[in-house]
Amino acid sequence: MQVTLRQLSLLLCLLSCASTNGARYTPDWASLDSRPLPEWYDEVKFGIFVHWGVFSVPAFGSEWFWWNWKGAHSIKYILFMIKNYPPGFSYTDFAPDFHAQFFDPDEWADIFEASGAKYVVLTSKHHEGFTNWGSPNSWNWNSVDNGPHRDLVGDLGKAIRKRSLHYGLYNSLYEWFNPIYLSDKQAGFKTQDYVAKKVLPELTNLVNRYKPDLIWSDGDWEAPDTYWNSTEFLAWLYNDSPVKDVVVTNDRWGAGCYCKHGGYYNCADKFTPGQLPNHKWEKCQSVDTLSWGYRRDMKLSELMDLPRIIKDLVYTVALGGNYLLNVGPTADGVIAPVFEERLRGIGAWLKINGEAIYATKPWRVQAENATVLVWYTSKNTSTVYAIITSNPMQNSFKLSMPKTSSSTVVTLLGNPEPLKWTPLQSTGLTVQLPELPFTPAQAWTLKLDGVA
Repeated sequence: MQVTLRQLSLLLCLLSCASTNGARYTPDWASLDSRPLPEWYDEVKFGIFVHWGVFSVPAFGSEWFWWNWKGAHSIKYILFMIKNYPPGFSYTDFAPDFHAQFFDPDEWADIFEASGAKYVVLTSKHHEGFTNWGSPNSWNWNSVDNGPHRDLVGDLGKAIRKRSLHYGLYNSLYEWFNPIYLSDKQAGFKTQDYVAKKVLPELTNLVNRYKPDLIWSDGDWEAPDTYWNSTEFLAWLYNDSPVKDVVVTNDRWGAGCYCKHGGYYNCADKFTPGQLPNHKWEKCQSVDTLSWGYRRDMKLSELMDLPRIIKDLVYTVALGGNYLLNVGPTADGVIAPVFEERLRGIGAWLKINGEAIYATKPWRVQAENATVLVWYTSKNTSTVYAIITSNPMQNSFKLSMPKTSSSTVVTLLGNPEPLKWTPLQSTGLTVQLPELPFTPAQAWTLKLDGVA
């Protein structure tokens, strides 16, 4: 039976109106943006992003391989195909080689848990349109009918939740070469066949089947939110879906929406604000600085090292954001050892310094240039954390921003003995640092209890 967009919208509306369960959100941004962000998201601070799909087979350039080859006609990609594949080879011919034969979801989940991350976001579908679950609206272009012949979304979700981590799903609204989408695009997005036949059925299927704690929307920028019927979907999601009380969404729901509408803001990829934003936000960053998907041609110099990652995490949390760090597995289903090493290194640092990250709030001052750059986070009304992002190489260390009292206690996280300190004349203090313990992360935290 063919279901029209009007019928889908009516169904969502009826579902929304049917519930008598507390406050209702109407399908408009004023109402949807008034929804409080579920508390768990602000508390977790650190998550892992996973870009995995057919693009992991050529593993060349970036996850935009198909577009760069057939959309942008990049000479780099054209020459790669001429050199390595026979004439007539199409992008869809890569799918059978997306074997994922070494994919062990429990092993992945162990690595993610060891990293200290509290949520994981997997690509359920990237812009290529290939779904990592058996989407009923994506016959033979999905991981059950093709390639791995398994439900990657479901398998990873079970392993993640066994470890009490939150599970989120990335979903691209548009698909580069889907003929139904291209037809709507050709019509100036005055028709919505692609939304009715693909977008809304797949999104509701994902939510009902996997009950994600987070939906990371993308691929929205070519058309307005009215084309995507975003507000109707979000009203159903917030009012009547099986995750209505816990689900978190981002801001990519139509051209002009990002950094303006949605649950929290991603804004641009690798968004780095210069000052404390007035809305909850997230920075998505990839260990491989040139790609989100796995690249066989990546070089060590193109990867973020551990000190750089920790600095980025600390900066983001001090400014009130969450940090979503991406790794791209191989087509075989392996997380490269260099990525695993980075993730375990973060976890080792967080085991000692995590109380300065998890469930913290931005302080009244986010940073100061002491002898070295210091970032501040806070908990309750009298505990402040000063995170030192490089070794000051001195015993006497001044912090000018904290307002001390006679009850102030200063400790170095990982060292139970209180440190000696003396107040400065007006505000601030001088701390007597011990020899700082070695850490590959090159960052240490001073905990200040009893400060204003």
